[in-house]
Amino acid sequence: MKIAVQGCCHGALDAVYTHIRSLETRHNYKVGLLLMCGDFQAVRNQSDLLCMAVPQKYRQLGDFWRYYTGEKTAPVLTIVIGGNHEASNYFWELYHGGWLAPNIYFLGHAGCVQVDGLRIAGASGIYKSHDFRLGHHERMPYDHSSMRSIYHIREYNIRRLSLLSSPDVFLSHDWPCAIEQHGDLRGLLRRKPFFRGDIESGRLGSPPLMGLLMTLRPEWWFAAHLHVKFEGVFRHESRTRLWEATQKEANPDEIEIDFDDENPSTVVAQDTVPNPSESAVHSGTDFSDVAPTSPAPIPTQQINRSETRFLALDKCLPRRDFLEVLDIPTPLDFPSHSSETASSPLSTSSHAENPSPRLMYDPEWLAITRAFDEYFSRSQHQASFPDEETAKSRVTQEVDWVRKNLVQKHTGTEEGTGEVSGTTRGLAISEHQAFVRTAPGPGSEGQGRGGGQPTPYTNPQTVAFCKMLGIEDRISPHPV
Repeated sequence: MKIAVQGCCHGALDAVYTHIRSLETRHNYKVGLLLMCGDFQAVRNQSDLLCMAVPQKYRQLGDFWRYYTGEKTAPVLTIVIGGNHEASNYFWELYHGGWLAPNIYFLGHAGCVQVDGLRIAGASGIYKSHDFRLGHHERMPYDHSSMRSIYHIREYNIRRLSLLSSPDVFLSHDWPCAIEQHGDLRGLLRRKPFFRGDIESGRLGSPPLMGLLMTLRPEWWFAAHLHVKFEGVFRHESRTRLWEATQKEANPDEIEIDFDDENPSTVVAQDTVPNPSESAVHSGTDFSDVAPTSPAPIPTQQINRSETRFLALDKCLPRRDFLEVLDIPTPLDFPSHSSETASSPLSTSSHAENPSPRLMYDPEWLAITRAFDEYFSRSQHQASFPDEETAKSRVTQEVDWVRKNLVQKHTGTEEGTGEVSGTTRGLAISEHQAFVRTAPGPGSEGQGRGGGQPTPYTNPQTVAFCKMLGIEDRISPHPV
């Protein structure tokens, strides 16, 4: 499958889709999937802007609201994670993941899905050490502090993600700590000389994400945040030596990457962005107590990959390396299928006869979500997590629950069929969660509270997800 990867979007969604269309026409191929690595800015109206941590001059509606209201439709299945410049109120509504707009899916604060059998996991937000071990205590209306802490990644989500077995692709906004040592570091410093101090002190990037990279060993890791293109290859045999070299109190304060002076809403896709098909990437602490090893997998088996290819991309602006298209194969044994998403009108290439990809729940992630639900904290205090053996045992039990209550129920397959074709059929996300507009579009916001911030909305997709898994809905606001 040809997969487009985008760095920071900053609301310039039209420019991203226009650029994809241009590449498809120029090179006669069809992009089947778009992955966006944070700072997406799913802003529905002016009230949402008041829940986004950006300087006043950058509080612009951007393009997303037209896709949200139905004025436009995303021409390619798009999967999104969050960064540190988001309408955090909307992403909180869909904490477990859901459709932001038709054909645009948010992976959640942490999550894993399958696209034609390709396992795509991701973590939203950025790392800040003093919030890492806290619970999700933020409530609306957000003040200056909570408007920022809400997008700081929590240990709860790192531990959940660490239990996955061998995702193929991982998305993050932050870079994993020390990943710059595995690519052209000199070239990076020529373009971003002000990174030198943070690199030398071990403050560039996220230690928990490096722990995940070493634990999960995905084939690909995509990131954004630092507004520069960077390619690297992490060879896992060097993991011990590298991690010992980075055992510092890394990144105690987040690195603030400010917006450039260019206005993202005026971006026009440029031919100067390299043709990615010609330049694919080939060239915290002790995580024994933070990243338990993965349990018996469903539906895949543990893959002991020797290397992970890393690619970070720039923000969506003219003459920036903000998007690449890569050929990433999906599992060969995935069955033929009918479309689960709207067909893309972009291309009449030789690939046009291929059906649109199917977006499916990942059964193993559903099991992990159930196993860790009791540790989901809505206060600053985070209860102690189970040890590794207990965590693995809990997930194994929930794997059985998912097989019996979701996989068997919807597919008619016998318990124990662990192949991709047996476990994913019938677990299409569109069969359980459907896009619903919860907030009005621009001009119909009405009067919010807390200095204009909107009241929290109940999103039916979150209600449906929690009901499907039989877990408590801790996201939707409770009636007063």
